[in-house]
Amino acid sequence: MLEFDNRALRNLPIDPIEENRIREVHGACFSRVRPTPVKKPRTLAVAAEVAELLGLPVDFVGSSEFADVFAGNRILPGMEPVSACYGGHQFGTWAGQLGDGRAITLGEVRNGRGEHWEVQLKGAGPTPYSRRADGRAVLRSSLREFLCSEAMHHLGIPTTRALCLVETGESVIRDLLYDGNARPEPGAVVCRVAPTFLRFGNFELLARRDDVALLERLASYTLRTYFPELGEPSPKAYAAFLAEISRRTAELIADWMSVGFVHGVLNTDNMSILGLTIDYGPYGFLDDYSPAWTPNITDAGGRRYRYENQPAIGLWNLTRLASALHPLVGDVDALQDALRVYGNTFVAAEKQRTARKLGLRELRDDELTPNGQLRIPDGALVEDLFELLAAVETDMTIFFRCLAQVSAESATEAVDETRIAPVLDAFYDPGAVPDEHKRKLAVWLERYVARVREDGTTDSERRHAMNAVNPKYVLRNYVAQLAIDRAEAGDASLIVELLDVLRHPFDEQPEHARFAEKRPDWARHKPGCSMLSCSS
Repeated sequence: MLEFDNRALRNLPIDPIEENRIREVHGACFSRVRPTPVKKPRTLAVAAEVAELLGLPVDFVGSSEFADVFAGNRILPGMEPVSACYGGHQFGTWAGQLGDGRAITLGEVRNGRGEHWEVQLKGAGPTPYSRRADGRAVLRSSLREFLCSEAMHHLGIPTTRALCLVETGESVIRDLLYDGNARPEPGAVVCRVAPTFLRFGNFELLARRDDVALLERLASYTLRTYFPELGEPSPKAYAAFLAEISRRTAELIADWMSVGFVHGVLNTDNMSILGLTIDYGPYGFLDDYSPAWTPNITDAGGRRYRYENQPAIGLWNLTRLASALHPLVGDVDALQDALRVYGNTFVAAEKQRTARKLGLRELRDDELTPNGQLRIPDGALVEDLFELLAAVETDMTIFFRCLAQVSAESATEAVDETRIAPVLDAFYDPGAVPDEHKRKLAVWLERYVARVREDGTTDSERRHAMNAVNPKYVLRNYVAQLAIDRAEAGDASLIVELLDVLRHPFDEQPEHARFAEKRPDWARHKPGCSMLSCSS
């Protein structure tokens, strides 16, 4: 049924101790560990596209055996369950060995197209890396990861995928807000899928331990398997490896910024070497445009991982990876050159994505007009817009969908509410918006319309282009919480409905318009709808 080709286990060392107990693991990249069986597994939702990607038969997907396998109760032929050993910087501080504390890779599936997909269970029981935890996951966090993995894919943003969500029939004790009020919650397992789950922390731990031989072995395997176009392993190829990861990471974070996604816990152990969005914990999409917002209650004090700081954190994390690769490259200048790729790529990617969000062909820099006057750069237009969005509570996602409705062909020249009427719905309280803010927004829209006219695109062309990049639907935290509440009450239907809606994030889907509405007042401070914890 499934063909397993577990390349990593053939090429990288496995911990010789097979006893599943918490410990420091040295000289190995993986530890063998079997999932812990659960009482009553039941499949809540399946992403059909991912099942097809793996080559799973439809009748198997709908069977009780499927739930047994992807809850961890049954191991299929060819599966070799392991957990990975890695370290990382957490909130800017070296945390030592971390590893897969509740993730167990079942193996690498080779599909009919010859692609390799690592299949991993999250929440399937303790591993040698669980530290003081139980290796389990609750339904709420598993549901959020399942839905958002697929939502990001359909937004066109690089991400790990999710095959299925399986409830365990067992309770898990968690303290949701870390306030001493632990309680039992329904348990679940999410099956994650990616070409690899290798992360910056895999390399960091080996470098920190001065295990250069194993570091080189891991880097060589990674280069040959996932970056063969960079050539055979060598100091030059390892520098090129860092440059390519820098490029992919910059593109990824530019994607996040363009849709208002905040990862929430950008530790180096949560950074994919393939430039994928990985480890969905306390993430969130901006409701009102608030650059200082973080969804992570653990980060509420320093706000290290706030929305506006993600580009800087990307570079900080890459610099830690560069330090880990230094023993293999040996040339600081080459590593610095590779890191510069990040900044150059991010600036270009951000400009491109912002231009597309605004329906412009490109963002122009300073330039002289034919009569020798300096034209106001588009950068000022963009900066002024985001200052306006931050000044009064304005829904980011809704604003850009509404902006597409502003006409550049109409004869309206009034700098008043007539001009801002198409975007009024983006305000959280339209009636409370100060007149001065309305006037400033109307002036900005006049500048915007003038700029659109310079491009020469028709309203129809621009609306089509803008609606193809500005989503109507993102997985808002309050919407995810609605699905969680229903699922915890025994009804998984909203998970399935949302999965279908999020497959088409740019379509109007009027029958599902309620999922595109602004965050309601009841959700403003409700746990799970505003800030979240890492508790799962």
